Amino acid sequence: MAKTVTAPRARKSFSRLKHVLDLPNLIDIQRESFDWFLNEGLRETIDDISPIQDYTGTLAVEFGEYRFGDPQFSIQECREKDLTYQAPLSMTVRFVNTETGEIREQTVFMGDFPMMTEWGTFIINGTERVIVTQLVRSPGAYLMEPKDATKQVFTANLMPSRGSWLELEIDKKGVVYARIDRKRKLPITTLLRALPAEDPTTGFQLDTSTNEAILKLFDNSHFIEKTLDKDPTTREEEALIEVFKKQRPGEPPTLDNARNLLRSLFFDPKRYDLTKVGRYKLNQRLGVDVPEDTRVLTTQDILALVQKLVAMPHAIGLNEESKDYASDGISLNRDPIRSELDEYEHFGNRRLRTTGELIQEAFRVGLYRMERVVRERMTTEDVDTITPQTIINIRPVVAALKEFFGSSQLSQFMQQTNSLDGLTHRRRLSALGAGGLTRERAPIEVRDVHPTHYGRMCPIETPEGPNIGLIGSLASMATVSEFGFIQTPYRRVTNGKVTDEIIYLDAAEEAQYTIAQASEPVDRNGKFEHDQVLCRSSEGEAVIAGAKDIDFMDVAPAQIVSVATAMIPFLEHNDANRALMGANMQRQAVPLMIPQAPLVGTGVEHRAAVDSGDVVVARNAGNVVELDATRIVVEGRGTRDEYDLTKFMRSNQGTLIHHRPIVRQGDKVSAGAVLADGSSTDHGELALGANLLVAFMPFEGFNFEDAIVLSERLVKDEVLTSIHIHEYEIDARSTKLGDEEITRDIPNRSEESLRNLDDRGIVRVGAEVGSGDLLVGKVTPKGETELTAEEKLIRAIFKEKAREVRDTSLKVPHGEGGVVIDVKTFSRDNGDDLSPGVNELVRVYVAKKRKISEGDKLAGRHGNKGVISKIVPEADMPFLEDGRPVDILLNPLGVPSRMNIGQI
Repeated sequence: MAKTVTAPRARKSFSRLKHVLDLPNLIDIQRESFDWFLNEGLRETIDDISPIQDYTGTLAVEFGEYRFGDPQFSIQECREKDLTYQAPLSMTVRFVNTETGEIREQTVFMGDFPMMTEWGTFIINGTERVIVTQLVRSPGAYLMEPKDATKQVFTANLMPSRGSWLELEIDKKGVVYARIDRKRKLPITTLLRALPAEDPTTGFQLDTSTNEAILKLFDNSHFIEKTLDKDPTTREEEALIEVFKKQRPGEPPTLDNARNLLRSLFFDPKRYDLTKVGRYKLNQRLGVDVPEDTRVLTTQDILALVQKLVAMPHAIGLNEESKDYASDGISLNRDPIRSELDEYEHFGNRRLRTTGELIQEAFRVGLYRMERVVRERMTTEDVDTITPQTIINIRPVVAALKEFFGSSQLSQFMQQTNSLDGLTHRRRLSALGAGGLTRERAPIEVRDVHPTHYGRMCPIETPEGPNIGLIGSLASMATVSEFGFIQTPYRRVTNGKVTDEIIYLDAAEEAQYTIAQASEPVDRNGKFEHDQVLCRSSEGEAVIAGAKDIDFMDVAPAQIVSVATAMIPFLEHNDANRALMGANMQRQAVPLMIPQAPLVGTGVEHRAAVDSGDVVVARNAGNVVELDATRIVVEGRGTRDEYDLTKFMRSNQGTLIHHRPIVRQGDKVSAGAVLADGSSTDHGELALGANLLVAFMPFEGFNFEDAIVLSERLVKDEVLTSIHIHEYEIDARSTKLGDEEITRDIPNRSEESLRNLDDRGIVRVGAEVGSGDLLVGKVTPKGETELTAEEKLIRAIFKEKAREVRDTSLKVPHGEGGVVIDVKTFSRDNGDDLSPGVNELVRVYVAKKRKISEGDKLAGRHGNKGVISKIVPEADMPFLEDGRPVDILLNPLGVPSRMNIGQI
């Protein structure tokens, strides 16, 4: 009999490559981001609106220090009682009257704030949710090929994180136009004239007083000359009026209004925000040296962008005397400006908005709504009686957070089919959601794999449906930089020698280096064995380079793929389409009753299991002093740690969450050792399926078209048996005709049908129930009808006994059944918080053991999936030389055309 492999001790690595770097913690992308928000992000947002001044400027509200209290309920209580796991946020607020110099200070409660659990999830209304990281276009400047090459030569745009877009284009006549917020276009020289001569934030001097001065700024560019011919203005005042007319058609233009409009469009920090990232990208892209704390646009930025734009047609050699610049420019070689053109798909231009940033945005929206209310109240209420408590209304803030966590596209119901499913969900990257793309309008290019995905986003794991390419997964070794760009680790190479120094680079930084792959042979001293090495060049092309010319080397082959993909052995022998299916189907595996770690693993299984948070890990070293099925106690030097084990809990998907101790009493454990397995782990390793003996052979046509033939042994020995838990709920409400009642006294029910109910009318734990059986007895008052003489007589004799009630009991639905494993009752009399009109609530949990059967789907890790067509007695299965019958028969024709040779 084959011995089951217990991990992580018995794993033998056959890798020929040196192990350089461990995987980072796999859910740190969630936790670190939320910690940043608590410590810095919240402060930033508060400082954005503080102080709030009234319309006269004499009264102000300032927000000082903030602190979080302790959550009122534990995570377990929140799950049981449908509550949100949250902590109260309080803030020191000062009300200042500048006329009298009076200051009133108070601590104001700012609402309850949902808190992240240590596993990177949130408990909202009792269910576990995940905030998915969003992939968005980074704020900054972009110079691009036009969408319609017959109408424009080149386009450029300035995108802030918040505020007006500025788009520039050179049209086919050679005129440079600007568009603000997709409104009507105006000649760029008009906009330049309208800009202030001295920048309000940096003091940059811009001389656009005459046509000569403007031409001088652009080296007498032919395109600027053409634009000046089209420009109807000659002075700053005219230009301001012209900009105002284009932006606000129909409103009477005045100089003051026009000045204020231009200021509010680009130079007002309240309305325009590039963020730290935007300023960093802008300085980098345009080669300007504006201070990093300048979050608004400057005249220097706009000038530099126009200069870069008008230089591009000259660089590709576009004839200045052309009649149609666009059609003449199409055929010209783009190589001279290849490095100048930006692509949206490049990971140097796409950044991550992580959990913390998304919550910060929701909180900011709430604060801005609150700011309006505060300002109005300062104006209307009596100055002498105002206190911070009376004028601050926290409702908008609480509502904004509730809306984000409850109904945002990025706040998702956590997928918990198995441990890998939950882990992958927390590492997901989505281009959809508020501020991102929409499924229908996403261009093909965005969905494509880009060279800069290398080591950052998995090229394999993505959905197969309409979301293909829009939803991805973070690569296994990637981390997030302070600006939100994805970085990947490399080993530094100096003079042809590979060192163990690890450097993290983002896509923009990596562009200038030559990088060797991880599988390149290296001798004991770190020197490349071959003089000529296959590398990625700075252009993203594959080139052969000399060992001395190499700057970096990959850390490991697994760094380019996600965790789920890294769990496919012999991945390199599979076609990418099948690997995609394999990675996705591992997440759909139902946890088995007896988990088995794979005989052939890839070495990622242990880390994936531990980081998913589904196994119990020792916090400190020590001895196991107490142990039973529900708790483990470890005593060390001066420490005593108690670990409560979860038993038979239902996951979001109805599968089992359950802990099994794998240590014994008296065992010595080290810190970080696995004490108890989860429902889809085996000795601390991810175990999503079973190790079966497979034969590739036809079997009387039963495995035609990917169908699968199974041995009955798998049913008998419960190798592929899983446990599923159903939750049934019933409530007793107050109705117009009286209160509903949970009771055992149900009309027209036999004693036999009530056998499993206790005296309250609720099913007992341990009862076996089938479809149609009663779980909770409940009666509802019926409407009073005209009584017949006989009924009146019965009423008179038996008084209330013959009252009119209807049986509205909770029954097991058709086709369901199992064993009752838990019953929870909530009642208003016990002080439980129930919905209006509900007096009692009962939840019954029924567990069902499901054996493998015909019609079930079975899949391997290589995308080889099929439906079970027949379960054959062991005696009828083909057998090996030594007489062992095989477990499963697959069709050999399923391999060649699918090209997933890894399975063999």
